[in-house]
Amino acid sequence: MMLSTAALADPAASPLVGLWLTQDRDGVVAVAPCGNALCVRIAGSAKDPMPRDWQGRSQCGLQISQVTEHSPGIWQGKITDPRNGNAYDVRMSAEGNQRLRLHGFVLVPLLGSTQVWTRYTGHVTPDCHMAG
Repeated sequence: MMLSTAALADPAASPLVGLWLTQDRDGVVAVAPCGNALCVRIAGSAKDPMPRDWQGRSQCGLQISQVTEHSPGIWQGKITDPRNGNAYDVRMSAEGNQRLRLHGFVLVPLLGSTQVWTRYTGHVTPDCHMAG
């Protein structure tokens, strides 16, 4: 059974929208609507100075993923590791309102890795440092 795109949720209403603390707790990502998709950008870092990507650019504000809703509550797309530029397939979903499940893989989802990010309740400074 194919789902029509009209049956899928508005990206702005997705529980994935907001700030998320990465699994290793040293970074914050922002998930926000971008057209009919969700874009994931690096929003904050506990490291000083701000880390650079594989091309030497600051990771502050760097878009690392764009996902679209594949089925209700399941968002799929690509995610880029900013440290080395490698791109992976990714599936994202919410676990309640406080946890985001991210599963990255190459070709076959069974051969992937899952991270759980938690809702970030602090804030980030304009220069992408985690505060609070």
